[in-house]
Amino acid sequence: MEVVIASSPVDAGIGCWDLHSGAEQLRYRSCTSTPHGLACVGQRFLASSQLRDSSSSSGSILYWSWSKPQVEVKSFPAEPIHPLVSNSDGMYIIGGGSSGAIYFWEVASGRLLKRWHAHYRAVTCLFLSDDESLLVSGAEDGCIRVWSLFMVFDDIGMEMAKNPYEYSFSEHTLRVTDMVSGYGGCNAIIVSASEDRTCKVWSLSRGKLLRSIDFPSIIEAVALDPGEHVFYAGARDGKIYIASINAETTSSNSYGKHIIGTLSDNSKGVTCLAFSKDGILLVSGSEDGTIRVWDAKTHNIVRIYRLAKGPVNNVLVVRRPLYSNRQTSENSHSSFSRRHAPLLPPPLGKYVNSTDENVDSGAVSVPQTPSSDIMDAPYLSYHVLTKQISELQQQSSAATGMEVDRLNLDCKRSVEIVQKWKEMFAYLHKFCVDELLGNDQTQTQ
Repeated sequence: MEVVIASSPVDAGIGCWDLHSGAEQLRYRSCTSTPHGLACVGQRFLASSQLRDSSSSSGSILYWSWSKPQVEVKSFPAEPIHPLVSNSDGMYIIGGGSSGAIYFWEVASGRLLKRWHAHYRAVTCLFLSDDESLLVSGAEDGCIRVWSLFMVFDDIGMEMAKNPYEYSFSEHTLRVTDMVSGYGGCNAIIVSASEDRTCKVWSLSRGKLLRSIDFPSIIEAVALDPGEHVFYAGARDGKIYIASINAETTSSNSYGKHIIGTLSDNSKGVTCLAFSKDGILLVSGSEDGTIRVWDAKTHNIVRIYRLAKGPVNNVLVVRRPLYSNRQTSENSHSSFSRRHAPLLPPPLGKYVNSTDENVDSGAVSVPQTPSSDIMDAPYLSYHVLTKQISELQQQSSAATGMEVDRLNLDCKRSVEIVQKWKEMFAYLHKFCVDELLGNDQTQTQ
């Protein structure tokens, strides 16, 4: 089931709706998210960076499980975190700080694995390439940087490299507001938007600017059509502009070159955009507190959701796990949830733990039973597994004694069964010998 998830910078909570039926799911409370600060972690739980006061020197990151409206886990990083992103498996969470630093956490243990200085001003947006080998960051200084995650964790390589990043694009003159990537990993294109009223198309393989498109208003959000022929740009004037990526167009409308159309039904600015998984539906969030679902082919509005109060600053379209489906009967839902709903991980660490520098931080997948849902597969590091082994070794002597008694009883039963098989084999052997000898004597006579 695909759902639309939306949040607001004011305390309007997190709204959740079925994308195709329009039915509202659970409403999650106590959320004042930052732009690009809402993430679905491995489709297992929701996470959001919080900043209740823009001038505050502290912030938090909150977790919600799918089945409960209340905040369940609170983390307090060393500085306010603005954008937040998770990899597809939910193994890691990456956050961009107000100082320009990037934080890299392991979800299962909450450990801060890496922190590095990425920009001179606050990080505004982050995303991972589709093969998750590259991290792209945009900032208030107008700069876009591309980071290889292999290089980021290679301390010696980082020290020897002339630049710690793969590319640094500085053609934007004002704050970067949003970025989106196409398919192809290191060969993909990037579309970025800025307060300088331009969107720019970049090539990752060549590390250069391919096209710059001017707009009549500041662009706050971009979404790339799955075919990568056009992209959609949500603007502060309430319009969603459709811009061509490849074709040389001389548009006859008044919006400008390369802009081939618009979607317009918003009274206030468009703040965020997201496509459905099949690329047919486009979801937009607005400052007027509404979420609109558009048919990308006909440009018609399919339905409208409303997020209680305040503007919308984040929308996601994700597949919701089966165990969180509220349409299931109450009894089966509760029993299924107890068996399959994963426990939320611990809070995120504030600092890199220097005492664990020599501990292997690689993640491993714990073997699952055949009936386990793939979305529930936990990913644990060496650090977490070592802790669990230590806890198992500290089990009470009484429990250990009971287990030994059970094993002894099983062993005794096995010995008895083996003895019975031996007796049966001896009887069959004697029977066969007697039959053979009896036949031989008859033939001799």
